[in-house]
Amino acid sequence: MIWARNLALSFLVVTAVAGLFAGSLTSGYAHQFRDLPSASPSRQHPLGTDDLGRDRWARILYGTRVSLFLAPAAALLSSLFAGLIGGIAGFAGGWTARVVIAIVDLFLSLPWLLLLITVRALMPLNVSPVTSVLITFVLLGCLGWAAAARVVYADTRSLSQSDFALLARASGAGGFRLLWRHVLPNLRPILFAQFWISVPVFILTEANLGILGLGVAEPLPSWGSLLRELESYSSLTAEPWRLLPLVLLIAVVSCFQIVLHKEELPV
Repeated sequence: MIWARNLALSFLVVTAVAGLFAGSLTSGYAHQFRDLPSASPSRQHPLGTDDLGRDRWARILYGTRVSLFLAPAAALLSSLFAGLIGGIAGFAGGWTARVVIAIVDLFLSLPWLLLLITVRALMPLNVSPVTSVLITFVLLGCLGWAAAARVVYADTRSLSQSDFALLARASGAGGFRLLWRHVLPNLRPILFAQFWISVPVFILTEANLGILGLGVAEPLPSWGSLLRELESYSSLTAEPWRLLPLVLLIAVVSCFQIVLHKEELPV
């Protein structure tokens, strides 16, 4: 239904704007109110404070900025890798395609989340927050391209053997010109679809890394690091407002799925 898609889009826009202007709406994610550790919600602190006296509302907004804005960056990097690798394999064919597809199948056979956790765990953990953000989302982009590359390969192969490609070859177009002027323009919808499909996947993946302590480094928050507060069931029953990061994560991912479904993007 149109109203559901519009509602989902509106929610995503409002959430993104709130994260973008987190600095203007709050006192900062690292500011400590030392006289108010583990405080209950109040007018000054709508969601209370954590054990270190940091405002939870501020940390959720800054975590939204990190997760919601850098996941698209990782998805863009992943889509570029998928377009480059899958496009070359599909257009070249022959042994090139066989080698590339064998590598892609190897990546797909591995549990890539486990691979991501392993690679991240091998890297230094005592890095600055900004460096940890870059490491986390570059790894997401570099390791999450295989499934999309398979899709791009199949479509590139189909396009390179289509009637308009044969007509272009008969007209003298070949090699780079055929790829650039005739194949790539028709791959844009596919790459666009793979990009938007990857965004919620990377949001959830970062959340998993953050829960394990392998994501964004403190004191910079992300949805993953905020979810680590949910480990204690007794504290949740006493302070249910701690569930807001989880509720927000579920709502954002669900809205992405609604928008993607309503758009009926090709895959």
